[in-house]
This record gives sequence, structure tokens and C-alpha cells, in this order.
Amino acid sequence: MANTVVLIVEDDESILELYATAFIQIGIKVLKANNGLKGVELALKHHPDAILMDIMMPIMPGHEAVKKIRLDPWGKDAKVIFLTNMSDAENVFLAVKQGSEEYIIKANTPVKEVVNQTRMAMRA
Repeated sequence: MANTVVLIVEDDESILELYATAFIQIGIKVLKANNGLKGVELALKHHPDAILMDIMMPIMPGHEAVKKIRLDPWGKDAKVIFLTNMSDAENVFLAVKQGSEEYIIKANTPVKEVVNQTRMAMRA
């Protein structure tokens, strides 16, 4: 997956680094944002192959960030994966409505599985 880029939008620094390290180890370049607004800026500037988006974040929550990304001609087809601990029906419904590839609960999913699901979404 040479030249593949994943954008991780996550406000918890240790979680952000954990996922970033897992992608870097398999040769995938990582862009990192610690809030939704920065995530939107990086997504629209760099057009990553996949975006891992947390929901609860400062400045701009994940659903709002994805809404903004979807307004862009490139962003309407961007591969977005929600990576969150919000498992309530309303958040899942919003993610599906926004055309997300996957909805992954961080606490229930090993890092390796997150990487594998991301790679599969990028091929789809």
C-alpha cells in the first residue's frame, strides 16, 4: 500500500499515537489531527485514502467535521470510518446517514482489527 495515506482525527494523544504507530509499521503514511476542524483542513488539503474520525472532540465534533468534508467535491466520496466509543443508536444512525464505511467501537476492537478494516475500506 505504498503512498497510502490515512488521516486520524482523535483528541486523545495516546490513542492517536497508538493507531498512528500501527499504520506506520505497515508502511501507511499518517496525518494526525487532534480536533475536528483540523481534521477537515487536513482532509481537504491532502485527500487521504481513508479518514478515521472520532466523534467527541474539541472545537468541532466528528459528525460536524464529516458534514463539512462531504460538502467538498472530493469529500463527497471520501472513505470515512468512525472510530469512537459512542455506541448509542443516534450516533450510529448519523454515521450511516453520512455514508461512513465502518463504525468501529474503540473499546471493543483491537488495533490490528482497526488497521485491517481500514485497509479493506480503502480497497472497496
